[in-house]
Amino acid sequence: MQPRPGSWEHDILEAADRLDGVVRHTPVLSVDGAQLGCAGRLILKLELVQHSGSFKARGATNFMLAHPIGPAGVVAASGGNHGAAVAWAAQRLGHRAAIFVPTIAAPAKVERLRRYGADVHQVGAVYAEALAASRELEAETGATPIHAYEDRTVMAGAATVGRELERQAGPLDTVLVACGGGGLSGGVAAWLGSRTRVVACETEGTAAFAAARAAGRPVPVVVTGVAADALGATQIGELAWQCLAEADAASVVVTDAEVGAARAELWDRFRLVTEPAAAVPVAALLSGRYRPAPDEHVGVVICGANTDLSPLPLPDSLGRGGPGRAGLP
Repeated sequence: MQPRPGSWEHDILEAADRLDGVVRHTPVLSVDGAQLGCAGRLILKLELVQHSGSFKARGATNFMLAHPIGPAGVVAASGGNHGAAVAWAAQRLGHRAAIFVPTIAAPAKVERLRRYGADVHQVGAVYAEALAASRELEAETGATPIHAYEDRTVMAGAATVGRELERQAGPLDTVLVACGGGGLSGGVAAWLGSRTRVVACETEGTAAFAAARAAGRPVPVVVTGVAADALGATQIGELAWQCLAEADAASVVVTDAEVGAARAELWDRFRLVTEPAAAVPVAALLSGRYRPAPDEHVGVVICGANTDLSPLPLPDSLGRGGPGRAGLP
């Protein structure tokens, strides 16, 4: 049976068709849960090797392929990853791009924006202030805005991560995914629906979904901490909230220290260099805040790697200046 036009399934399948051959089909890594201190069988979805360094390339590209873009190009506000994705897609498709980022954006992400040829504006302390400034430029120039998560076409593009993971791994019991504004977690929930439990993972300083669950609706939160530049939405998006609520997604909140330990473990065990946001679902496992059952088949989305390598925390067992540290730039 063909999916109903206007349904999430229809939109996600259309996005997958548009993106085929344009963005990467990212690999998966099968892991025994014991390697990350838990039970179950884990499938790590390595979206950190996606174009522009994160899953965001899917949503930005899907938007530009689905909508006409005028001579003023596109404009976006971003903690870094969405901006990099918009800049990358605009460069590939021949459009101008203006990107607004908050002053907390990681320098590595800002530099990547410039390498993609974007006009970069650093404005405000948080994402919401960068968004407000981007809207002023939109009004002045007529540039096409691309919202980081509060857009159905962008979210359908992000949702192809869930579809692709399911096709690679087979039926999954649970998928753990980082949640900021909710474009990725909401998109994954929109695709998986009731087939698979979705666990939206956040840090204490970026817990917009946890706050929304507690209040029964999206509410503002104060954004702080190591993952603020990527997960720093001050409120969960309405589209994402609807999809997560309909799927009865669970919420797990971890600490910044647990994120640091997860990044170190991903490097030590698998030689995966991740940004803090991408390590949040792994932190949920390592900390025991999410405990898979012995026979549980768990997908874990590792969503991005746009980070400065120099402060990457390493396990104490490697020693300061030891062989593990020497292997890092």
